[in-house]
Amino acid sequence: MTERAASRTAVLVCQGRAVADGRMGIGRFSDPVAVELLVDGERALVDLVRAGAAPKGVGARMEYELLSATSEVLAARTVAIDDAVRESARPQLVILGAGLDARAWRMPELAGVAVFEVDHPASQAEKRERLGEREALADVRFVPVDFGTDSLGAALTTAGHDETRPTTWIWEGVVPYLTPAEVAETVTEVAKHSAPDSRLIITYPTPNRVYHYGRKAMELLLSVSGRTNPMAGEPQRSSWTPEAMAALLAEHGFSVTADRDLQSVAVEAGIEGKRTSVRADGHIVIADRR
Repeated sequence: MTERAASRTAVLVCQGRAVADGRMGIGRFSDPVAVELLVDGERALVDLVRAGAAPKGVGARMEYELLSATSEVLAARTVAIDDAVRESARPQLVILGAGLDARAWRMPELAGVAVFEVDHPASQAEKRERLGEREALADVRFVPVDFGTDSLGAALTTAGHDETRPTTWIWEGVVPYLTPAEVAETVTEVAKHSAPDSRLIITYPTPNRVYHYGRKAMELLLSVSGRTNPMAGEPQRSSWTPEAMAALLAEHGFSVTADRDLQSVAVEAGIEGKRTSVRADGHIVIADRR
């Protein structure tokens, strides 16, 4: 994952939330801060998708469809994660690969919670620039970590994370880009710093060959049309069955409380959309340590 590729992916996720805000899952989904973290050029595409004004050119249409699909997935994913965070208040929240996540700036439930935002130093610097003087609702601690060279545990300890107190961990949208060994390594590290009553929330893809080839086709069309591929440099490296994910978590002391596909989350939250198959292949697992 390159520094700029990591940042572009974070922008796509932020754009997806901005598209969904006020349009999908009203009463269940809300992220009014997302659009404020985008620059003018990024907001322009958001406005097109929100207006349903699909462009005609191949490259522009691919960008439009990618963001439209992303918004449908992100709305469901965000609802499920936010609900899991609210269910049981914990004094610490760690967001792994935080990107342009705005929870610490939009969720009043996090007031008084120590929120540790972990991300690559370059991506984190860009986020802080975009935030400007915006005040957080939580006690935010930025934790710059280059996962290729730095120790997650050491960085969290330096930032003030207390491994004797319960922690909620959010690991959203990262697992597909890691090998199974890398996923297992991260879960091992999280477990080392998780006191009893800690909660681990992970989103992950289930095996889907159709999605794999569809993504390749989209990337090819973006490339030949001269458009930027926001997922360049981030090939999908792993997918998981719910059984395999549960086994990995159990091995490290976490018991699965819930594992749902995002399509069922979307239906329950009243989130409409055309990409039901894409949402059905994305899962969110909530696991607790007793």
